[in-house]
Amino acid sequence: MKHRPRSPEQDDLLRPRLVDLIDPRHELVKLAALIDWEVFEREWAGFFPSHKGRPATEPRLVAGLLYLQHAYRLSDEAVVARWVENPYYQHFTGETFFQHRPPIDPSSLTRWRGRIGEEGVEWLLTQTIRAGQKSGVIDENSAKRVAVDTTVTEMNIAYPTDARLYERARDQLAVLAQEAGVDLRQSYARLAPRLALQVGRYAHAKQFKRMRKALKRLKGYTGRVMRDLRRHLEDVPEGGLRDRIIAKLALVSQLLHQQPKGGDKIYALHEPEVDCISKGKARVRYEFGCKVSVTTTLDEGFVVGMRSFAGNPYDGHTLRDVLSQVEILTDQRPELAVVDRGYRGHDESTTRVLISGIRRGLTPKLVTDLRRRSAIEAEIGHMKTDGRLSRCPLKGIIGDAVFAVLNACGHNIRKILAHLRAWLVLIIAAILAAETATDRGDRLLKPA
Repeated sequence: MKHRPRSPEQDDLLRPRLVDLIDPRHELVKLAALIDWEVFEREWAGFFPSHKGRPATEPRLVAGLLYLQHAYRLSDEAVVARWVENPYYQHFTGETFFQHRPPIDPSSLTRWRGRIGEEGVEWLLTQTIRAGQKSGVIDENSAKRVAVDTTVTEMNIAYPTDARLYERARDQLAVLAQEAGVDLRQSYARLAPRLALQVGRYAHAKQFKRMRKALKRLKGYTGRVMRDLRRHLEDVPEGGLRDRIIAKLALVSQLLHQQPKGGDKIYALHEPEVDCISKGKARVRYEFGCKVSVTTTLDEGFVVGMRSFAGNPYDGHTLRDVLSQVEILTDQRPELAVVDRGYRGHDESTTRVLISGIRRGLTPKLVTDLRRRSAIEAEIGHMKTDGRLSRCPLKGIIGDAVFAVLNACGHNIRKILAHLRAWLVLIIAAILAAETATDRGDRLLKPA
């Protein structure tokens, strides 16, 4: 992989270096020394096979920005803007001198995520696990005893209603027809938006008979536009626009023919892979997103595996894949996995699995481990409040997979930083106590 050459300003020996401006005891400085950055240079090189065109950004810069983004719950734009202001961020990403301009455009992070995919971001998670072992947050054998649970990451969509979906589908078809130069018999650009608002008013007033009648009419408007555009499909020349129209027609046709309780329902036109998942919560009955499996060490709550699953599979059917991922990332097969009752009927035979509520024949030590299972709930809560796991802004199944692993990286980074920060406080307290004792001894030895 080739990189952009450094500017002559970065080689200016008269400029002050970042190491002279920052505190070497800062947690980000210590964390930068714990991570093996050459791994990304070596492992990510395969994602850039061509040596033509503009050189790629340095892998350490991108890896550091992704770490900082999910550790501090920042967007692509915010992490790049804060990088310009924070010398510790710049040192963490490998800069030698303080920079006054953004290193990359925020859209470059989007392209990097799409290029490296789930395999590439798993190397980020692997390095956080090794950094946790070096810093003493977890032991080398901590991955042998894990807790596994699932949660839901909601997608970045509006709450799905039939009226909104029909109106959005009609509007998108009308835009495609205008782009292709197709004259529709009627686009319903004036009637359909008013009717969609009226459906909501009828539902709010509990006038469901009128609501269903208006909704049926709105569905008819969308169907007419779809069939009209389909009749003119032969007039559209071959190319990307024709392919887009065909894909949109197929999606709208599936939307119009789906049943209220059928499978493979569409809840968003820009995210057709969204699943409706019921987790039994009293506050939110249904969540629209994807299922994410989280695996943490049983003692420390350190994330050693994280995967997203499309299609809302049964929890027990995901256990084998999850434990295989832990083995790949940590080079250790878990010997004990503690799960809740949703994993009954699993197909895992290599690792011993303890299910919550089943204590027959267990030793007191295993009963204690079984009680530790609920600790993973707090870790998931921290990933949703302190991190970005509550809502996924990335698109598609690949975006869900990448986003889940990056949230695990951010959670581990926060744990390592908290551990390093605590050690710094203890060291400063010990130094102050030693200085106080020395001063007291000097006063006692001093003659009156």
